[in-house]
Amino acid sequence: MTDIKASLITIGDELLIGQVIDTNSAWIARQLNGIGIPVVKRIAVGDVKEDIKAALDEELKHSRLVILTGGLGPTADDITKPFLYEYFNCRSVVNDEVLAHVKELFTRRNRPIQAVNLRQAEVPEGCTVLFNRVGTAPGMWLEKDGAVVISLPGVPFEMMGIMEQEVLPRVKALFSGNTILHRTIITAGEGESIVAERIKDIEESLPAAIRLAYLPSPGIVRLRLSTMGTDEAELTRSVQAAESKLVERLENIVVATEDIPMQHIVGKVLVSRNATVGFAESCTGGYLGHLLTQVPGSGTYFKGSLVTYSNRVKMSLLGVSPEVLAAETAISEKVATKMATEALRILDVDYAVSVTGILSPGGEESEDNPVGTVWMAVAGKEEVKTKRFRFHYDRAVNKEMAAQMALLMLWKFLNGKL
Repeated sequence: MTDIKASLITIGDELLIGQVIDTNSAWIARQLNGIGIPVVKRIAVGDVKEDIKAALDEELKHSRLVILTGGLGPTADDITKPFLYEYFNCRSVVNDEVLAHVKELFTRRNRPIQAVNLRQAEVPEGCTVLFNRVGTAPGMWLEKDGAVVISLPGVPFEMMGIMEQEVLPRVKALFSGNTILHRTIITAGEGESIVAERIKDIEESLPAAIRLAYLPSPGIVRLRLSTMGTDEAELTRSVQAAESKLVERLENIVVATEDIPMQHIVGKVLVSRNATVGFAESCTGGYLGHLLTQVPGSGTYFKGSLVTYSNRVKMSLLGVSPEVLAAETAISEKVATKMATEALRILDVDYAVSVTGILSPGGEESEDNPVGTVWMAVAGKEEVKTKRFRFHYDRAVNKEMAAQMALLMLWKFLNGKL
């Protein structure tokens, strides 16, 4: 079937009051895209049967695959299964395999099992049980008027396991035909509107089947090319041709042609050169080190971060001169340079990056250094490059901007573009 569309419905009051962020929908959408099924709607509803029914009724009008997540726990506020009994006009039955699994799980964990836990083995009669290997709530596959409704637990790692092991193979076998392709170009250093103006003529000449999306984030603009159809070879040729034109036009600001964050991009360059790096951080407070250590295997090239937030620690640990601090404050080129060169020596690395600045009111802001001013330096064995930035957002965004620009400076330094 090539006309299959999917809708996602997430259930839980916690989603609507902002207590929990819905990451499940984003993950599920990526998996469905990967097997050629577009998600056309994402909806969040509370723990109210009438609202769940209204959402499911609406989505079944245009989607032949609807996936629900949430509300499958053993407590009274988990109402998805009781709703499914009513919606599909079926009774609840005990699945012996799930019951045995629940008992074994509690025994293995040396925890007492309550009657309410055993109710996890109850499922709608006639459904296909989607086994949950790591939790007690099974997924359920039900069908109605030629459409498939899948109910999954809301706990992310449980949902992911059921999707990968049970749902995706079944969905792929039932609804096959389309291919969805995405290509991502990551640019840095210019804003969305400037990038759009530079590629305006290319965008206007794209084939009708290819869509271009701009995805801005602090310091970064991602360009995503998307296409869908049945001829995978032709789709690949077409989207690669469009990608090549964009990369050639934006060559000076393109940092990657795959959808990965800056810390991964920098890490790949360091690995390719068998090089090491360290940081001296003031206003970012160790955030640069945090980002780099999010990458598996980063221990091969990241050696440490010296978090010198106060002037006293800058002086005692990095040898920053009290006279320089008094004359120019910590937000200066001289201090950034000293921080980077000392980090290079102390950490015994090939490259070092320093960040010092003021991200929000209440520090050393002045007419010369207003809030949002950040000095950075990148030091190698033979040279040091510095740059002054001015960010105009709140503290959290300014911190993210500073970290992304520091990584971008390092990437440019490594590639001889700084």
